[in-house]
Amino acid sequence: MTSRRRKFAERRKACGFNQEEFAEATGVDRSTVQRWEKGDNEPQPWQRPKIAKILRVTAAELDVLLVPDAYALAQPSSPWLAVTAPATDDEFEALELARRVGASDVGAETLNRLERAFDELAMKYPVSPPQDLLERIRKHSSYVAHLLDARMTLGEQRRLFVVGGWFHLLGATLHIDLNQEHAATARLQTAAALAQHADHSEIEAWCYETDAWRVLTDGEYGRALELSQLAQQLAPIGSSVAIQATAQEGRARARLGDGKETYVAIEKVQRMSAALVQRKGTEHHYQYDPGKFLAYTATTLAWIGDPAAETYAREVISRLAPADDIHKWPRRVASANIDLALALLGGDRLDEACSAAQRAILSGRIVPSNYWRALEVVKAVETRQLPEATDLREAYQGLKALESGT
Repeated sequence: MTSRRRKFAERRKACGFNQEEFAEATGVDRSTVQRWEKGDNEPQPWQRPKIAKILRVTAAELDVLLVPDAYALAQPSSPWLAVTAPATDDEFEALELARRVGASDVGAETLNRLERAFDELAMKYPVSPPQDLLERIRKHSSYVAHLLDARMTLGEQRRLFVVGGWFHLLGATLHIDLNQEHAATARLQTAAALAQHADHSEIEAWCYETDAWRVLTDGEYGRALELSQLAQQLAPIGSSVAIQATAQEGRARARLGDGKETYVAIEKVQRMSAALVQRKGTEHHYQYDPGKFLAYTATTLAWIGDPAAETYAREVISRLAPADDIHKWPRRVASANIDLALALLGGDRLDEACSAAQRAILSGRIVPSNYWRALEVVKAVETRQLPEATDLREAYQGLKALESGT
């Protein structure tokens, strides 16, 4: 099932066009208009000015019209990808009641609760299955879209755009984790549009930083560097996104083999994070903290072959790993074990490296977008023709089977 764009279709009708007439006016086939309104795809950037003119709306208003009513989800095929606790309608009934008793059709209390709901989901991100959170993001995004039709003050409208931008940004991150590229793109575009409409440079910067990570996982290291630098230009001075975008630059430079600039980025991140005043709860995905510095430094150093990566990776594991239960690890611990394996391979401590990689893979805490990192270790072990290579390859193939359902 796709996500319809009801407001877009209603605006087309209000301007006196049927689908055939609208297609002719915009210079496309009727089937293209149908796909736009069904949510199968969306107008290309060069088509949007003409569409906005035909519908007699601004570019920002067109972006809002193109926000889907809801987002359909693929059925999961593994315990990790499963929706383990579907969101109920109770919280949305409560939100609706709060809206009705407010002074306006939206009201401060409704916005407060939406903002608190976002912070809660952002703090659950490191330890929750992506598909689980995505179900709640879908419901909240749909509710925000519903509220866009309500009467509200300009201040309330801006807050609604901002919280809607945050929900779509986190949704895009979850889609990236699940390798759902088209959905991720749609949500990033919506988040950026809402951020621009609300003049919220922080969310816009996070959109660039998030896209930098996505292209980095696809091997587009040069593009990742460009996007991380654009994010830094937009980011408020001293903000978490400014630090995270700098860290992303360091990782891109590490993959490009630019050792000198990689260390410059690491030092800059350390200096900026030491001065950061924390405003969100612990483990908030959009709040940089010292633990994140350790994790990102471990990864960056592992990628440039610096043996110091071992120290940082072990510190992450020591701080965050609960006892010996690998299935309760935060995602950051699984990633740190991959970093540790790479560092140990570089030091010819082969048994320890294979053990760390095996634990990371079997933990079930590696998301699909990070499978390539586990594969790097598997290939390095196979290249050395180690006896553990067969078991490690089998564990990795089991991980891939969970994603595909095979």
